[in-house]
Amino acid sequence: MSPVLGIDPGLANTGYGVVERRGMRFAALDGGVVTTRAGVALEARLATIFAEVEALLDQWRPEAVALEDLFFGQNARSAFAVGQARGVVMLAAGRRGIPCASYTPQQVKQAVCGTGRAQKEQVARMVVSLLRLPEGQSLPDHATDALAVGVCHANHAPLAAVLQEAASR
Repeated sequence: MSPVLGIDPGLANTGYGVVERRGMRFAALDGGVVTTRAGVALEARLATIFAEVEALLDQWRPEAVALEDLFFGQNARSAFAVGQARGVVMLAAGRRGIPCASYTPQQVKQAVCGTGRAQKEQVARMVVSLLRLPEGQSLPDHATDALAVGVCHANHAPLAAVLQEAASR
């Protein structure tokens, strides 16, 4: 399986993680956060996210981009900003013909921890374990979340491909 680029979108912090499935195991190839500063024009912040994601797509040539779905909490303004960040990530993938998949936070937690109600710390510990990251390695929360999204997609993609092929017959 080729790598998957997992994305935890956000305007201030967009987490990314490159995950590859090797047989029954997973490997983290890259992970980090694209950060933009408050006070900078929105279009400049989105351009930064777009450019950084394009660079990741060029470097890793993933077979898919997996994004965490938009979660509408109490703050609609924040949700719109996350939606805009998701949009530029999808645009970068679409320009290259790379398919995108979206997963709810519950689906990601279920895939990584076995329960959709897992706490953030539990998800982080499982990401370290599943990807065999060095104990005590400190990853930013957004990068850990993006790696979890990548693992979720790597778990779902084979079954989704079989179902799609069966449906097209």
